[in-house]
Amino acid sequence: MNWITNYVRPRINSMLGRREMPENLWIKDPETGEMVFHEELKNNQWVIPSSGYHMKISARERLKNFMDRGEYTQLEAPKAAVDPLKFRDEKRYTDRLKDAKSKTGLDDAIVSARGAIEGLPIIACVQDFAFMGGSLGMAAGEAIIKAFETAVAEKRPLVLFAASGGARMQEGILSLMQLPRTTVGVERLREAGLPYVVVLTNPTTGGVTASYAMLGDVHIAEPGALIGFAGPRVIEQTIREKLPEGFQRAEYLMDHGMVDMVVSRLEMKETVARLLKIWMNQPATAAQSNAPAPQMAAPAA
Repeated sequence: MNWITNYVRPRINSMLGRREMPENLWIKDPETGEMVFHEELKNNQWVIPSSGYHMKISARERLKNFMDRGEYTQLEAPKAAVDPLKFRDEKRYTDRLKDAKSKTGLDDAIVSARGAIEGLPIIACVQDFAFMGGSLGMAAGEAIIKAFETAVAEKRPLVLFAASGGARMQEGILSLMQLPRTTVGVERLREAGLPYVVVLTNPTTGGVTASYAMLGDVHIAEPGALIGFAGPRVIEQTIREKLPEGFQRAEYLMDHGMVDMVVSRLEMKETVARLLKIWMNQPATAAQSNAPAPQMAAPAA
């Protein structure tokens, strides 16, 4: 027992009225090193005010900031087989799932909900990177398909926020099968004549970019988001060449025609609402009609 730490210090602190400071009271900007007050960052949708760096955000926080008045109804996630391969590496897959569920409070990496933006009813589907890197498994695939089916049944446009490291390796080929299955969901939405907007967040990689994340009617990216199939380091090691500055980042991809727009999270709701109202032939609000048009990628020659 450390007598000074465990007895003397608490007694002195209680006498002087000192309080222990929370460890996450200040958050460091990964780009500039600036320390930002936690509440200020939370109130700014986890976008650092000085640099504009977009921190990762939970699925529920994103929905709360995106939907009108922060109100939405979460869709019930379909049931899926748990650990069908009885996978184990350093620890059992079932234990990893329990840890992820305890950490995030989610059943899996996808949260789907119905709500409205600028009064327009929509279905939103959000990947949470905190749940096993936003990896796509059977449960996540079922949740995405359920979101597309709900959008078709209720005649609502669908907005999907992608954030993923790719397919979930613990489910093997069953995970990879979600790529064509979710693609079928996209096609059914398209056949119904309903808009599909994809918002690419940091990071969006792996098999997700080989399926539903790159099949939208329009692709919007958050500033600085890493978007691609294989990571830059893997590509450099494969081709044995140095990649261009900013390769696979949102701004680079917009310049090369893979992304339509790069939009700040603070302006995402207004931008998506304006696009959807044009598609759905609905009048824009006064604020939208006076807003400047977002910068879009130049058409390919």
